[in-house]
Amino acid sequence: MAKESIQQDRNFDDLAQRFKKNIYGGLKGDIRLAVLERDCQARLPIYPTGPKTDKPWRILDAGGGQGQFSLQWAKAGHDVVICDISSEMLKLAEAQITLLQLENRVTLIHSSVQDLHRHLAGKNQFDFVICHAVMEWLQEPQLLLPCLLDYLAPGAYLSLTFYNLHSLIYKNLLRTNFKKIINQDYGGSRGSLTPINPQDPEQVFEWIKQLPLSVLCHSGIRVFHDYIFNEEHRAREPENLLQLELEFSQREPYRSLGRYIHVLLQRNEDVNPSIL
Repeated sequence: MAKESIQQDRNFDDLAQRFKKNIYGGLKGDIRLAVLERDCQARLPIYPTGPKTDKPWRILDAGGGQGQFSLQWAKAGHDVVICDISSEMLKLAEAQITLLQLENRVTLIHSSVQDLHRHLAGKNQFDFVICHAVMEWLQEPQLLLPCLLDYLAPGAYLSLTFYNLHSLIYKNLLRTNFKKIINQDYGGSRGSLTPINPQDPEQVFEWIKQLPLSVLCHSGIRVFHDYIFNEEHRAREPENLLQLELEFSQREPYRSLGRYIHVLLQRNEDVNPSIL
């Protein structure tokens, strides 16, 4: 099967409905959301389910697709900007926004993360930036974090997830797809939900160290779910599976086997933006 090109960033116009079903829907989506909510609720000073705040946060969902995670912030009274390169993903977000009557709280921008500054009319810093499952679809993933840093106000927070190369290697080893490992053939086929650039967490953490960012939280998402190859077994005890995913998501060595890695970061407050 033809491989996805790594010469350009991936646009999901052709896969929007599959993303909605396979990534955000079902037990996979429940696990993802549970880990994100647990991490953010424990570390952020405000959260949608917490007490109301006098001053709403300004929130950016960068490459946010249908806005599944960020719309709960809009429901709680915060101002949300969702940008995405895919018009079809934004249509899914728009349908949800209309359903929830959040038109006054959410702005949709059809743009890549890299070009977003052209659409913000000078209001380019946010209290909280969400960037989930974007890095691994970029031609130059190493440029994403410096780009996101420009959107972070001093002291602001960044929730970052990326597709874990170690998980992909381990799953192929278990399935005896040894040729893929030998050839380091990790990029997804055309039409696949496997990204073009799965990321080595050690490399991502090196990029983080080079920037004025502090790590507040580090978790794995789906640390064992995806290795249960029998679908009947996977669905046998969903509540226990979800609870155990949460329990092991921050324990090594299980954390490092998560299909995705979640890192909650904070921009250091004592950095002069002019020297960056």
